[in-house]
Amino acid sequence: MDMLTVLPSNFGYAIFTYLYSWIMLGYLAVKVGGARKKFDVKYPTMYSDTHQVFNCIQRAHQNTLEVYAQWLVFQTIAALVYPLSAAVLGAIWVTSRFSYAWGYYTGDPSKRMYGAYGYIGYFASSSCPYL
Repeated sequence: MDMLTVLPSNFGYAIFTYLYSWIMLGYLAVKVGGARKKFDVKYPTMYSDTHQVFNCIQRAHQNTLEVYAQWLVFQTIAALVYPLSAAVLGAIWVTSRFSYAWGYYTGDPSKRMYGAYGYIGYFASSSCPYL
């Protein structure tokens, strides 16, 4: 069976969303690496006892990784049924992770809520195939 006959014609938009998410994860990882160097937090230490800002940078990345697998599943299922809608919702979620991280990077954990709009994309894509 040819894969192109199984996937919806607009599934390519979902692929772009996956690539966008890969860029976002790479960006967050690079920020953690830079913070490790700046605050002298050696591997395998996950969190610092003395540098709150490092912990916020680390948590922004870690929290994204904690929900990423579920998002991939929801995104894929939604894209198989509604590829264009899923791509838009996925782009909202990925963009929100940048806002989330930039708020967290301030060192004030409450500012991570700048990315709360991402729940629109996250929950809508998880329910999209069931509508």
